[in-house]
Amino acid sequence: MRPSFTLGIEEEYQTIDPVTRDLRSHIATEMLAQGKMRLEERVKAEMHQSVVEVGTRICRNIEEAREDLFHLRRSMIHLAAEHNLQLVAGATHPFADWRTQEIYPDPRYRQVVKDLQLVARSNLIFGLHVHVGIEDREAAIRIMNSMRYFLPHIMALTTNSPFWLGLNTGYKGYRAKVFENFPRTGIPDAFASYSEFENYVNLLVKTNCIDDAKKIWWDIRPHPHFNTIEVRACDIPLRASESIAVAALIQATAAYLYRLHEQNQDFRQFARPLLMENKFRAVRYGLDGMLIDFGKQAEVPERTLIREYLALIDPVLDELGSRQAIAGIERILETGTGADRQLAVFESSHGDLKAVVDYMAQETAAGLDESRKL
Repeated sequence: MRPSFTLGIEEEYQTIDPVTRDLRSHIATEMLAQGKMRLEERVKAEMHQSVVEVGTRICRNIEEAREDLFHLRRSMIHLAAEHNLQLVAGATHPFADWRTQEIYPDPRYRQVVKDLQLVARSNLIFGLHVHVGIEDREAAIRIMNSMRYFLPHIMALTTNSPFWLGLNTGYKGYRAKVFENFPRTGIPDAFASYSEFENYVNLLVKTNCIDDAKKIWWDIRPHPHFNTIEVRACDIPLRASESIAVAALIQATAAYLYRLHEQNQDFRQFARPLLMENKFRAVRYGLDGMLIDFGKQAEVPERTLIREYLALIDPVLDELGSRQAIAGIERILETGTGADRQLAVFESSHGDLKAVVDYMAQETAAGLDESRKL
């Protein structure tokens, strides 16, 4: 059965005090209750109370995803303002201290903190997760195996976390370095079949490593409850239009790889240690770095590789109706990622991190009232 290639997009936002520009825990019993009343189950809490997550409906195409995601961002910006807060899309806060942040009172999060202790408490990060509908679980594993190669390219496009605890980290995507302290993270190994993956999960459950597969936090995974593959590697971009462009790229990558699968072909597989070399380069240098082309065994500028990547998936864009959305990738290459733009404000303001937060808040709301269709 041919996959549906439906889309689901999740974004995690910061709730900011507009005076101090520091993170402020949202009033869970009020703000979240109101969010759920207005947007149903598309709004939910995260482990830290200063994090709020939204998720689109199951969307048939990128245009539906865009409309839904833009509506969710607009709604959450307005809801935050009603509670004297600002909403910010950034994968780390420039200067907030995780030690002052409250944990959301939920049994699941209490258990995570109990198990992981300081590692869980310090995990004050914000991501973008993209689900692509692939109903055949064996096909999903094949596509996941091959898509691992492209994760560093995608991560470089979304880097939006250059600061941590008031410091310029020197990384464009420092969120990834924080999250790798968790177990079962990073780029996974390849699996020969879905049953091999199931055996892995069952062993972890049997030996009390996890209680279910949702505690496998890889950069890409077959979702344990939905018939999707979920790409979890990305920083949340500043602009919703950037999230849509990246979601379209992930969907097109899955469709391209499935086309190979249909023809009894496969994208060349590379070992996880090699892929992790590219991941390091992506989060360290972003679009300004060099990734390794393992076929050529040579370093290649990231922007060159992204344009080669766009040419590779171009044949499936019209079928998906995503050509205009994918054009947003070229805009990211021209304007830089959120990290590049945060750093530019940091430099022009002579190191004023509050000015960086103000810029992030402006960018979070930018373009949301556009009425044009993709």
